[in-house]
Amino acid sequence: MPSGAVKLVNSDFNNDLLNYLKTRRSDLAMTLVEPAPTANEVAQLITLAARVPDHGKLSPWRFIEYPHAERQKLCDNLIALSDKDADEARKESREKEISRFKSAPLVIAVVSCAAEHPKISQWEQLLSAGAATMQMLIAANAMGFGAQWLTGWYTRNENALALLGITGGEQVAGMVHIGTPTAEKTDRTRPEISDIHSIYSSSN
Repeated sequence: MPSGAVKLVNSDFNNDLLNYLKTRRSDLAMTLVEPAPTANEVAQLITLAARVPDHGKLSPWRFIEYPHAERQKLCDNLIALSDKDADEARKESREKEISRFKSAPLVIAVVSCAAEHPKISQWEQLLSAGAATMQMLIAANAMGFGAQWLTGWYTRNENALALLGITGGEQVAGMVHIGTPTAEKTDRTRPEISDIHSIYSSSN
């Protein structure tokens, strides 16, 4: 080990973590049921989600928890909004997205608060919010819950965002649906490493 290097945690933990990352798979939101994380577990989830790269210590994200009871009325308002400004062809897909949002035991929005900064680009701040969303998924899995990162039309519609408590200039990095999984997970096709990996050479 190089002089001054910090010894990593035990190898068994490292192997467990690597195996988890090799097999990690999201759970479909519609297959998640109660129980959901408790209030203390939600606090842990947010604490862990906030431990991501954050250049300048800006904390360019915040988290909104949508309790199940509150979501019932909220979803009624989202449906009314969809009925008002969507054509028939889009209503079915919009209502499906609302149904997932309504039925999940717990939903937490990761909201990007990226803003102009003299040194740190908004793009870098947005990436930090994406990292926080992924960290929340991993933390939920570590607690024994299933989770899925979703967005949907209501995360891009200005009027819907207002209903969701998201202010002007903010963006939704993800709606994290969390609960107890009920369905077996199957992996999906992954890209070939040779298709996504290259080695830079100045002679190219």
